[in-house]
Amino acid sequence: MTTQDELRPTLTTESGAPVADNQNTETAGIGGPALIQDQLLFEKLAHFNRERIPERVVHARGAGAYGTFTVTADVTAWTRAKFLSEVGKQTETFLRFSTVAGNLGAADAVRDPRGFALKFYTEDGNYDLVGNNTPVFFIKDAIKFPDFIHTQKRDPYSGSQEADNVWDFWGLSPESTHQVTWLFGDRGIPATYRHLNGYGSHTYQWQNEAGEYFWVKYHFKTDQGIKNLTQAEANALAGEDPDSHQRDLREAIERGEFPTWTVQVQIMPAADAANYRFNPFDLTKVWPHEDYPPIEIGKLELNRNPDNIFAEVEQSIFSPAHFVPGIGPSPDKMLQGRLFAYADAHRYRVGINADHLPVNRPHATEARTNSRDGYLYDGRHGRQKNYEPNSFGGPVQTGRPLWSAVPVAGATGNHEAPSHAEDNDFVQAGNLYRLMDDGEKQRLIENLSGFIAKVSADRDDIVERAIENFRRADADYGLRLENAVRELRKQK
Repeated sequence: MTTQDELRPTLTTESGAPVADNQNTETAGIGGPALIQDQLLFEKLAHFNRERIPERVVHARGAGAYGTFTVTADVTAWTRAKFLSEVGKQTETFLRFSTVAGNLGAADAVRDPRGFALKFYTEDGNYDLVGNNTPVFFIKDAIKFPDFIHTQKRDPYSGSQEADNVWDFWGLSPESTHQVTWLFGDRGIPATYRHLNGYGSHTYQWQNEAGEYFWVKYHFKTDQGIKNLTQAEANALAGEDPDSHQRDLREAIERGEFPTWTVQVQIMPAADAANYRFNPFDLTKVWPHEDYPPIEIGKLELNRNPDNIFAEVEQSIFSPAHFVPGIGPSPDKMLQGRLFAYADAHRYRVGINADHLPVNRPHATEARTNSRDGYLYDGRHGRQKNYEPNSFGGPVQTGRPLWSAVPVAGATGNHEAPSHAEDNDFVQAGNLYRLMDDGEKQRLIENLSGFIAKVSADRDDIVERAIENFRRADADYGLRLENAVRELRKQK
């Protein structure tokens, strides 16, 4: 008679040899020392020691899901991207949400921007759109990014995030005022990943079949409605359920409550950019909707959970340099830096062949490159030649660039962005403050003042610089914040 155990598959080593005993180490006699010939023991321990890869320097804490993007409007006047070529066309996607500053073991319910990294598995290869739940960012030049992130991470002496560092940098970087106002407002702590908007944040280029190009911004509007947490609610939730956002997303999909987002774009004719009232490639600013109204183009739905978090979420990689024909970069200096930094980070973190992993490789086509060897190379190319041009039937270039060339002029050098009539670090921050009702303003002041008040007692200069930036955005904003911080620092 066949037993249940006999019907089960045989446990093997990584090389496929059957395992005789997975419960007891091979020893020199009963109770004796372990033998080096027990290769199962050493294989298991060695693999366990290496099961974690380096966590992301930023966006370490995250969750993801697969889904579908469906085109709902004709956009062929602006782009020749095939996955956007006809109404009703569907493309498989993978979306990773994340926090920015926290490490892999941090809580979800914290005041921090949320990463919104979306991979489209298109027939022309993967297109990665790497954004946030905010349409702007703290800085406008990638050369400042490492310094900014160092202020958000643990101090080299104290081992904790320090208010001195955060506000010293923000006070000396007035372009951060807009994003800081957003972050410490009501939308600073989303209730779940399902109840937040996503933004491409950067400006990108679209090119149509005629070769005309346009500048574009992406908006993903949650169909679940915006829901946020107060600071007190977040503090309680982070302690009770640090995995709250990941759990909510997974369980909603398991229930069949598939979250959706309405996808919109803002389109700017290329000729408008040079004379627009502010630099349209400045990541610290939004394009007002009255200038460029959002146009609905599609629907994003998440409908399948990953089967293995490590393989599909932790090892997933995204790079804003992954474009497809008809879509390309802009002169946005933050984007230009990220075109290198993201891919380079993944080469270090996951390995040079990270693109071969199932979650990262193209799903609607195949990658055909001359890259070979390296860590985890699987030999997929067999005997194929690894150079081009060749006369052995290897892949060839198309000769058609993915996007349009952009004219440039002037001397090389470390230049600030070109000047526009209304370039200003404070106007949009002030506009955002003035859009808030009294309750929103009060909560914003409480959130900001509580953090600024933590600056060391002997560093009033840091406090004064920080408040001055908000005062320049709006006089009432600065005055209320100054009074609130003064009262809190008196109590210390």
